[in-house]
Amino acid sequence: MSKNELITKIEALQEWEAIMEDAKAEAEALRDSIKEEMLRQGTEEMEAGTYIIRWTSVLTNRFDTTAFKKEHNDIYLKFTKQIQSKRFSIA
Repeated sequence: MSKNELITKIEALQEWEAIMEDAKAEAEALRDSIKEEMLRQGTEEMEAGTYIIRWTSVLTNRFDTTAFKKEHNDIYLKFTKQIQSKRFSIA
């Protein structure tokens, strides 16, 4: 692939990424407006035509690795392993 082709692909990639970011922002704005309406109505579930919208609280338990590392660093190091991955970036 020539440098000009590579530059063209990078520029096209940047355009598509900008379009995706705009679409994500628009989707988030629509999601937020639906949530605002649910808050206004004081409900966690509502129907709109054939759609059922739910915005509910969910409790989850997560392991606090930071606290565990502080309290039991030796055990933390024993069960920690290094992995290798690749990172793609364009600057």
